[in-house]
Amino acid sequence: MVLNVLKTQHGLTQVSRDMPRRICMDVKETIRKRRAYRSLEPVEITKDLINDLAECTQITASCFNNQPWRYIFVYDPEMLKKMHEALSSGNVWAYKASMIIVVIGKQEDDCVIHDRIYYRFDIGMATEAMILRATELGLVAHPIAGYSPKKTREILDIPEDIDVIALVIVGKHSDKIDPVLSEKQVKAEKERPERIPIDDFVYINRYI
Repeated sequence: MVLNVLKTQHGLTQVSRDMPRRICMDVKETIRKRRAYRSLEPVEITKDLINDLAECTQITASCFNNQPWRYIFVYDPEMLKKMHEALSSGNVWAYKASMIIVVIGKQEDDCVIHDRIYYRFDIGMATEAMILRATELGLVAHPIAGYSPKKTREILDIPEDIDVIALVIVGKHSDKIDPVLSEKQVKAEKERPERIPIDDFVYINRYI
């Protein structure tokens, strides 16, 4: 299914089947625009939006094309409320999520070559594609590690043999700082946290 996008009067890009396809931004611009914001406003979640995000994972590379990623898109208000029980105390801001994407997978669904286990790497690549597409559409898609996999399994009936790898919090960025944020979180909201210099993680031809 091919979906097109357009800008609304509120600045949010929406999915459309009827408008001519247009390029919203290039890849590097999207990467630069992606931010792990915590101050959120509600945004309408539709099946077309979910299919659009899912399509971007569907076409992502994976070892031997195994495609080990699985996702649960949680946007029913009652289910979102239940998911609050799985969040850590530092992620109370995520109570305002319009959707929580639960990233799951199994080791046996992807390559295991000697001591190289690929499923988390491949699922990470697919999830990043989804996050960048959400960014392009004007959304915040903030992956978090502060949650309980056990409670997530209980709430969503996820079998024990499936790993709960991450949660992605989805909403629209609010210009008003959420009062539940800590001082450190407020600072990160106002400016991108410092990145290490390229020379500190790039090696040429050999590791030295």
